[in-house]
Amino acid sequence: MDCYTADWNPLGDEAYYRKLDLYSMAWELREEGLRECLVAAAPYGGPIALLKPKKEKSPSSRPELHIYSASGVRLASTLWKNSPAVHLGWTAGEELLCILEDGSVLVYSIFCEFKRCFRMGNEVLQNHVVEAKVFHTEYGTGVAILTGAHRFILATNVDDLKLRRMPEVPGLQKTPSCWAVLCQDRVAILLLAIGQDLLLLDNTTCTQVTLPGMNPLAGSYLRMAVSFNYRYLALFTDTGYIWMGMSHLKEKLYDFTCNLRTPPKQMVWCIRPRSKQRAVALAWDRLLLVAGNAPKGIEYHLDEDSYLVPELDGVRIFSFSTHEFLHEIPESTQEIFKIASMAPGALLLEAQKAYEKESQKADEYLREIKEQNLLSEAVMKCIEAASYEHDPEIQKALLRAASFGKCFIDKFPPESFVETCRDLRVLNTIRDYQIGIPLSYAQYKQLTIEVLLDRLVLRRLYPIAIKICEYLRLSEFQGISRILAHWACYKVQQKDSSDEEVAYAINQKLGDTPGISYSEIAARAYECGRTELAIKLLEYEPRSGKQVPLLLKMMRSTLALSKAIESGDTDLVYTVVLHLKNVLNRGSFFMTLQNQPVALSLYRQFCKHQELDTLKDLYNQDDDHQELGNFFVRSSYTNEQRIEGRVASLVNAVDEYYKAKNEFAAKATEDQVKLLRIQHRMQKEEDKPYLDYSLHDTVYNLILDKNHKRAEQLYRDFKIPDKRFWWLKISALAEREDWDELEKFSKCKKSPIGYMPFVEICMKHHNRHEAKKYTLRVTPEQRVKALILVGDLGLAADTAIEHKNENEMNLVLSKCTAPTDSSVANKINCARAQILKK
Repeated sequence: MDCYTADWNPLGDEAYYRKLDLYSMAWELREEGLRECLVAAAPYGGPIALLKPKKEKSPSSRPELHIYSASGVRLASTLWKNSPAVHLGWTAGEELLCILEDGSVLVYSIFCEFKRCFRMGNEVLQNHVVEAKVFHTEYGTGVAILTGAHRFILATNVDDLKLRRMPEVPGLQKTPSCWAVLCQDRVAILLLAIGQDLLLLDNTTCTQVTLPGMNPLAGSYLRMAVSFNYRYLALFTDTGYIWMGMSHLKEKLYDFTCNLRTPPKQMVWCIRPRSKQRAVALAWDRLLLVAGNAPKGIEYHLDEDSYLVPELDGVRIFSFSTHEFLHEIPESTQEIFKIASMAPGALLLEAQKAYEKESQKADEYLREIKEQNLLSEAVMKCIEAASYEHDPEIQKALLRAASFGKCFIDKFPPESFVETCRDLRVLNTIRDYQIGIPLSYAQYKQLTIEVLLDRLVLRRLYPIAIKICEYLRLSEFQGISRILAHWACYKVQQKDSSDEEVAYAINQKLGDTPGISYSEIAARAYECGRTELAIKLLEYEPRSGKQVPLLLKMMRSTLALSKAIESGDTDLVYTVVLHLKNVLNRGSFFMTLQNQPVALSLYRQFCKHQELDTLKDLYNQDDDHQELGNFFVRSSYTNEQRIEGRVASLVNAVDEYYKAKNEFAAKATEDQVKLLRIQHRMQKEEDKPYLDYSLHDTVYNLILDKNHKRAEQLYRDFKIPDKRFWWLKISALAEREDWDELEKFSKCKKSPIGYMPFVEICMKHHNRHEAKKYTLRVTPEQRVKALILVGDLGLAADTAIEHKNENEMNLVLSKCTAPTDSSVANKINCARAQILKK
């Protein structure tokens, strides 16, 4: 740490820049390799893709696609068997996009596994791709194409491809000298330069723009660069003039003039979040220039061909042998390590060093900080500075200083210190040469731990990802479960083990871990052509709703039906049954259901409401005559409108009931056929509705209509019991208030139901006079009740006294509630007294 500031380079009065050594590259490249290759490096410490040219000039030799980690460790390679590529780029999910001359875009994983392909339209196919760019917006990763016809085609999101044909540029006869994709109001637009003119292309128009504060003698535009966050824009002209401003083209930040006139190979922004200084990095063959708000820039000599990768808080620079990170020194680091700094953080660091040396200066430094009441600030500055460092030894020194300062503060919140220690341990792990993800602290916070875990899983670094989850104590669903599921999906792709071994290994590792879906793993196995393995994995899936759809997809319908029945979920059973109905022929479908009684029963229920013809076929196939009879009966009342059809259905039902040896149902149905025919004939003759009445209702309505002869005929034909017929007739006569006919009917022969019903039915229709006629004809046992019913309490009392029946007398007494009934009550009480004397 004695020469810590030796590599700091000032840009203006306040900002310093430095290059950190990240890795010594281990890739197998010739020294001129980068110059010959198409290169693409993913942001956030992502992988590097190189499309090497042919090794030989023979037609049989092919280019090679290589993908390396940021440390130069080769992840995968493959022979290039496609048409020539124009541009390479990475998506936000670390998928490689290879844009070909014919407008095809091939998508590869970081292990050179082909995933999919899409095209940028027929116009691009006809005119070919001249230039292409991959850009990132809040909607996803986009692709911009310049065709040979000098037209621009844009796709904002490659995962939801919607092509936009940008407006034609008037008079454009050659390729623009430079162009870039801007994002304004969440819409991707194009800015292109033709000589000294700048044109802005949106969805509908092509507009010429003038930059504010642009030097009129600046010359023609040769390069332009958009910042990582798309907020800033820089342009380089053929006079060496650099304009830097906002990407909305309404505000200039500052300009810079360099001595070089040739266009740089690359120009990118080098910005730290929340920094006041904004700079661009320009790379020529052997020179790197950092230009910003200062009269003089920073120049770095390049020993090899280098490639610049813009990042959130700096620029990565890799070459044949090295990988470096150029960035602005954070303010907290400047305060602590600046020469002769007396900032609180610097004093705290010196105090901790003195304490370790057992020097009294430690107390002096602490007192000086305390006198200014800046000890808490000093601790926070040390913690913040530690987070920005890549060297573990410097991290430890700063954290030791922060820990030392905390001891002298009452109730200092430990969360920031603990969180920074954890984050640094994770960052130091993934920065390791073998892993090769050189994230800075700012990038890590922007990326989030969930995305970092996804990237480790993408690299198949499952043990490291699980260790990080355990260390950070992430929930199983958020961490370990998700990682194990990815591991299992990768495991099923390995062909060197049998299905039984793979299924057992996955179950042993995953067990009943919360958040694990065996159905998803099984689906992956099926996609890889390992159907038997998928079935074995589904045995471990506890949710039948996840098992069944996949089994159907795998054409294992019988097994799917068994699983659905075991689940007890009728909706699931119906899903499988209807699927079988669509994919099997009729015979095979019925035979399959025969072996599953539960499914057959449910399908019958379905057919009762939806497919009656199919239900009939099912009963016929099973020789189920009883159900066939029931089917014809239901059909007669629900499907048939004409009387002939209804009768025919019932006749068929009679035949089926006889075959089923159900004589009762057959006789009842025959009677119904007979009744239907009679009702139909009466309806025609009387012009009144009789059809579909029950036998009782038919008789009742005939009596109401004074058709006593037909009612008597039905009574005899259908052998209606006497008691039931008498009840029907007296009820109907009373309803139509035919009291003479009622009296006449009561005298035709002895009533099988007695005469108490006559009394009750007359009182029901409020005819006391008629009711009294029948009180003398009721049996002695019922006479008192009848008299009470008609309201003759005196005669009821006399009858009860005559019968000497205690219960009858009590009944009469209970009805004597009015004052006028007192004589009746006295009569009964006297009679009861005389009975008691005897």
